Amino acid sequence: MFVWKKIGLIFKPNSEFYWMKSHAQLPTVDHLDASIYRVYFASRDEYNISRIGYFDIDIRFPDIILDCSVSPVLSPGPPGCFDEHGVYPSSIITINGIKYLYYIGWNKGSEYPLFYSSIGLAISEDGGKNFYRFSSAPIMARSQYDPCLVTSPFVFYANGIWKMFYVSGIKWEKYNNRLISFYHIKYAYSYNAINWLPTGHVLLNFKDDSETNIARCSLLKIENQYHCWYSYASLDFSYSIGYALSSDGFLFIRKDNLSFSPETFTFDDQMMCYPYVIRHKDTLYMFYNGNQYGHDGIALAILEGMS
Repeated sequence: MFVWKKIGLIFKPNSEFYWMKSHAQLPTVDHLDASIYRVYFASRDEYNISRIGYFDIDIRFPDIILDCSVSPVLSPGPPGCFDEHGVYPSSIITINGIKYLYYIGWNKGSEYPLFYSSIGLAISEDGGKNFYRFSSAPIMARSQYDPCLVTSPFVFYANGIWKMFYVSGIKWEKYNNRLISFYHIKYAYSYNAINWLPTGHVLLNFKDDSETNIARCSLLKIENQYHCWYSYASLDFSYSIGYALSSDGFLFIRKDNLSFSPETFTFDDQMMCYPYVIRHKDTLYMFYNGNQYGHDGIALAILEGMS
């Protein structure tokens, strides 16, 4: 049994900035050079509107912040657009020196907590410090396979094509007088990383009738096997971090038996969610959020020996 060693919070929102009053949500990690990594995240202002920023660390000394964006690198879109009420990072790739940031844009629904979300693309030509929208419209939105929402993509290149594992909203239902969302992970592909074709194929499905949500996943290929981490929740709304394994990157077997070191922290004693796992040399590093979807910041756990 592999055991993830919890390190604790490595980044907290700085309320001195208007756009960072709370949360550092959905860590999205980009390798810059050697042991230097950039972590994109979403913070919220006093009106609960989210914007995207970043911080840089040397993964050998993750508790030392080397740089942090003073201003957001991406803010909500204009009224009426798919990202009017907030933006969140989810996945980033580099093609010929150009960085493609796949982000989540969302709109408020008519009845709380109903919302609509789509997948947008922002582009950086200066190494990831500034981004501009590829389009004012989403690159993926609701479809026959995703009737309620699409969100939280993870994009990677394999076997000559770009692949996207994304969250697909399939329904909302009333439970104890409250609307409950249901979503799981589906698959789409692209030949240019811009135009995406959803397939309807379910990569990660609910384990039983009590489960409601499977959220943004993170993927690594290690020794010809695909390792996938994600968060999942039941009707208690409290996320846990799950794990699945695949030999072909298409059919996954859920394990959900992750073991973490016994360190107790108040920021993640009720929830652990939104893992993003990277491999640096012989060590795996998991960036993740805790209670209230990352209200207190971004945490780190380390796994040695699985390389």
